[in-house]
Amino acid sequence: MNELTVANREPNKSTEIEEIREVCQEGILNQVRLTKVDIWLESHEGELFLFDLKTVKPNKSDFEKFKQTLLEWTAAELAREPSAVVNTMIGLPYNPYEPEPYKRWTLRGMLDLNHEVLIAEELWDFLGGEGSYVDLLDAFEMAGIELRSEIDAYFEKFR
Repeated sequence: MNELTVANREPNKSTEIEEIREVCQEGILNQVRLTKVDIWLESHEGELFLFDLKTVKPNKSDFEKFKQTLLEWTAAELAREPSAVVNTMIGLPYNPYEPEPYKRWTLRGMLDLNHEVLIAEELWDFLGGEGSYVDLLDAFEMAGIELRSEIDAYFEKFR
């Protein structure tokens, strides 16, 4: 964590997991209070996918905490089962820069962008299968059309 924070190393999820795996059964294990996992999935083969869902515009200091959470989840699972296959990720539910790619500079240097972050379509299609993101957008659009008068009336109170 310290090396990432001061930019002495690039994030590399597979290297970090193996470094944790090498030491996960050594020393005295401390009781820790982990951040709750927002979405916990396990494949039929036992591979774990642990997601922390976040706001789409966090600050740089937030990403340091996010990275620490992902590493702690990995360490906890590998301490429990050293041979486990653990994937810990940040999920950003939408891209506020759409149709441009997500380009939040605070992501760089702390997270392995290819293995620790799923944004918008990547996230929802991973969770629900190909096409889930488009289906979700369609559902929100239909709800917005159907409830338009109620939504407008609600926000009229704030004018």
